[in-house]
Amino acid sequence: MASNVYFSRTITPEKVLELYKMLGKELQGRVAVKVHSGEKGNQNFLKPDFWKPIIEHVGGTVVECNTAYDGARNTTEKHLELFKYHGWDIFPVDLLDAEGPDLELDIPNGKKIKKNYVGKNIANYDSMLVLSHFKGHPMGGYGGAIKQLSIGVASSYGKGYIHGVGDPADFWNSDHDSFLESMADAASSVVEYFKGNLIYVNVMKNMSVDCDCCAVAEDPCIADIGVLVSDDPIAIDKACIDLVYACTDEGKPHLVERIESRNGVHTIEAAAVLGYGSTEYNLIEV
Repeated sequence: MASNVYFSRTITPEKVLELYKMLGKELQGRVAVKVHSGEKGNQNFLKPDFWKPIIEHVGGTVVECNTAYDGARNTTEKHLELFKYHGWDIFPVDLLDAEGPDLELDIPNGKKIKKNYVGKNIANYDSMLVLSHFKGHPMGGYGGAIKQLSIGVASSYGKGYIHGVGDPADFWNSDHDSFLESMADAASSVVEYFKGNLIYVNVMKNMSVDCDCCAVAEDPCIADIGVLVSDDPIAIDKACIDLVYACTDEGKPHLVERIESRNGVHTIEAAAVLGYGSTEYNLIEV
């Protein structure tokens, strides 16, 4: 069955909230709002003011997890300092893996991994709003909703576990497609944990080939495209990929090369096999 993906070429905080309301689904209970805090030095990540109307509307708590590599976000102390530096402290903030132990989620149908390790504070929430900045990514080819669900919600240890396909010591050297499939596996466990009580926002703005996790990132290479909202993480990522291919911007080949050279679409394919969303969608332009 095709999923609805609401889309607007107008990129404003107000439009994000408008599309969210059009979805007709309200998140229940205590809402975790997954953001990307932005590595220190990164110029492309979406700032707190952009997300303010939607976060205030759901009354949510901004959540993140520590990274598994050197930088300004690999310890709780440094990460909390960066949250303040980037202005996220205008909201309630919760580093899900600030203190251990991690929460272990089972993935019985996982293709590559059978466990996912997430910040234990996820247990404080009943639903999740996943706010994603769609762009390229040095390893995944692209970053969107599925990456936010997997690498984004995983604890520092869990990030290494996904990257290493079950072996954190193999972080940088695992088989690449197996890593992509592990991301799809991990994302499935978060969808299952919240019993589908999630909504996804992808914003196609400031699209560099690099991720917001890069302290030194390339400048955007392609013109802004729009805002998308759905309750299906697979459909929303597939719609973004299709919009990139459909555009005529002269910078498109650079972003497409990044996606294709990392086989980025394979994450979507692997997720679809697991069945927590569909690659078929109705793009409803507003």
